[in-house]
Amino acid sequence: MMQDIEEVLFTERQIAVIVERIGKEISRDYRGKNLLLVSVLKGSVVFMADLMRSIDIPARIDFMATSSYGSGVKTSGVVKIVKDLDIELEGYDIVIVEDILDSGKTLSYLLDILQSRGPRSIRICTLFDKPERREVDVQATYTGAEIPDAFIVGYGLDYDEKYRNLPFVGILKPSVYETAGAD
Repeated sequence: MMQDIEEVLFTERQIAVIVERIGKEISRDYRGKNLLLVSVLKGSVVFMADLMRSIDIPARIDFMATSSYGSGVKTSGVVKIVKDLDIELEGYDIVIVEDILDSGKTLSYLLDILQSRGPRSIRICTLFDKPERREVDVQATYTGAEIPDAFIVGYGLDYDEKYRNLPFVGILKPSVYETAGAD
C-alpha cells in the first residue's frame, strides 16, 4: 500500500493531536446537554472511535451509512441511506461525525433528513475539510484540518474500499485511480 502513497499529509501523532483538540471542544460545548454522536460510515469509523474516547462527558453514539461514491473518486451526487439510525432523535443534541467534508452534498442531504426528526440541535464535526470542492453551503462547527483538493486515504478514508487501515492520512498517487478507470 505504501507504494501507492504520494505524500503523507498527517502522521498518526498529528491526527491524535487534532482528535484530542476536537474532543475537548465538544466536551466543553455539550456539557450538561443530551449529546448523540452520529458516525457516518464507513469512512468516519476510525475517527469516531478515537473522538468518542477523547470526549469526557456522557454521550450516546449511533451509526448511519450512506452511499454516494461507488468506486469512483468523485461523488455521484445521488445520496442514499444504506443504514439508518437506531435511536429516535427527539431531545438530542446531535453532532454528525464525518471523515471529510468535500462537496457537501451528502451532509446537506443528511442535515435535512435528521432535522426533520426533531432533534434539539445538529452540528457537524469533520476531521478534514476540503472547501475548494464545496458545491452546497454546508459548514462544519468542528474541523480537524483544512486540506488541499487531493485524493486522500488512510485513517478510515478509502479508495475502492482499500487503504482505510493506514494509520496516517496520505495523498493517493493519481496513477492508482486513473489506471483503475481504464479497465
